[in-house]
Amino acid sequence: MSSTPSTPGHLATLRTLVDEAVAATFDPTRQEVAAAGPEGRLVVDAAERAARGGKRLRALLCLAAARACGAEEPGPGSASIGAAAALELFQAAALVHDDLMDASDTRRGAPSTHRFLEITGYPDSPGAIAASGSDDRARFGESGALLVGDLLLTMSATTLHAAVLPLDRETARGALATYSAMASEVAVGQYLDLLASHAPWEADSDADLDRAERVIHAKSARYSVDLPLRLGGVLAGADADQLAWLSALGSDVGTAFQLRDDVLGVVGDPAVTGKPAGDDLREGKRTVLVALAYREADEADRELLRRGLGDADLTEDAVEELRAVLARTGALAAVEARIDALAARTAALVDSPPAGIGDVGDLRALLEAAVRRTS
Repeated sequence: MSSTPSTPGHLATLRTLVDEAVAATFDPTRQEVAAAGPEGRLVVDAAERAARGGKRLRALLCLAAARACGAEEPGPGSASIGAAAALELFQAAALVHDDLMDASDTRRGAPSTHRFLEITGYPDSPGAIAASGSDDRARFGESGALLVGDLLLTMSATTLHAAVLPLDRETARGALATYSAMASEVAVGQYLDLLASHAPWEADSDADLDRAERVIHAKSARYSVDLPLRLGGVLAGADADQLAWLSALGSDVGTAFQLRDDVLGVVGDPAVTGKPAGDDLREGKRTVLVALAYREADEADRELLRRGLGDADLTEDAVEELRAVLARTGALAAVEARIDALAARTAALVDSPPAGIGDVGDLRALLEAAVRRTS
């Protein structure tokens, strides 16, 4: 096994290749819808806006897994870069729909897609925010964002199919099956998340915790890390042992990734995360962090959680009060300890790969960054 350290320059080069591949999908899409006129172009423009930026984590994990499994260095137009771009288009769609469902006003420090369309696309006053912020204007933005997300999903699937078309049948079928599993699991995981945020608290608090764990597995762990790693392995022709190793890494890091996200959603720095601190509390997210706190809380603190969680008008003082509940119940410390344990297990797994695994430098760097991220 090669242990060549990853260099920031190499990952930056890969990120640039992915950025370019993502960007290259939009002009052909504009040509496809040209007959719809300038109004139709705005949908594509909004999709392109949603796909810009971000850490490109899923794409880079896919490429790092392929490298570890012996793939050649990817270049423009390669199957692995195309697959990586497809993952990022899917991620853009997922974020558009997630912001819509959560009624989030911002994404990466800028208006979320439904707010952008509410401001820019509403026909009575393009480019201006209505003083009243009418329900009709808001509904327009929400409906438009739904369509933008759908367009991005279509572009993602088209991009992956084009990428794997030149490959041998077995590899192409494996890549498409991995992608299909990812798309299905994300949809179901998102529904479980929606259900959890509206369901009454269970008499058995362990049931709430179990549901939160299932949301992590379906919505985040598999989607964010496990399946991108597996897709890279499939494209590189990985064998069963190598794919199982990648999935073990993906399960641990994907869980840690979402647990870190849960923590950042409550105590993260808005200047770094690009979203207001405490938004997860205002949105009523029944995360593992919240479910743990509820299980360990006394009745007074449980009442604070029941009353405050999901209140969109929660004040900063009220947010701070809920943060205190998460701390004094030991939930925050327990989640941090679990992240540390998962990180340690990941490091051990990276250091003990199956036969045939090559350079793990990029993979190691990305997995560590996913666990220790601050945004």
